[in-house]
Amino acid sequence: MSDDKIKIAVFVSGGGTNLQALIDKQKSGVITSGKISLVISNNPEAYALERAKKAGIKYAVVPRKECATQQEFEDKLNELLTENNIELIVLAGFMCILSESFTSKYPKRIINIHPSLIPSFCGKGYYGLNVHKAALSYGVKITGATVHYVNEIPDGGEIIMQKAVAVEDGDTPEVLQKRVMVNAEWIILPQAVEKVCKLLLMCN
Repeated sequence: MSDDKIKIAVFVSGGGTNLQALIDKQKSGVITSGKISLVISNNPEAYALERAKKAGIKYAVVPRKECATQQEFEDKLNELLTENNIELIVLAGFMCILSESFTSKYPKRIINIHPSLIPSFCGKGYYGLNVHKAALSYGVKITGATVHYVNEIPDGGEIIMQKAVAVEDGDTPEVLQKRVMVNAEWIILPQAVEKVCKLLLMCN
């Protein structure tokens, strides 16, 4: 059997807690079929870049606001992905919507983590704390996280993995967000990455 691993790029915009979960699970042997080769952020201030640096992972910044058009932004992303022979893209708190012309280049090679049980509380406008605010105002008793393939519809791609988390009395959006991260996101994202990498190795 070949020792080749799927080369992964992780796209981030903020603190990078999901990136850290991936780095940790790569070290502990949950992710063995892929390797994080590149971290890309649209935000030069993202703490996620510090996490990449500490882990010795190559990183790059492509600020969306410095690009005149979406096309220019995505061309720069594509250039980095090609240069680094990236085979799988993981969106881990990436706050930029990617166009159909970008996503169609990587069918079943882009995955995203979303902090709800899709199809609840997903799509345009549902990101970050907004998702947990909506779940609490609706009064759901169970929420969770979903890892899915990315296509041209925000949060619209095929589901790879889900994990449920209980909503508790007195939860604030911040408390619920943390519980969903710890009990769902940080568990299923590395598992889903390994699952998809294995599938890609079989296809290579």
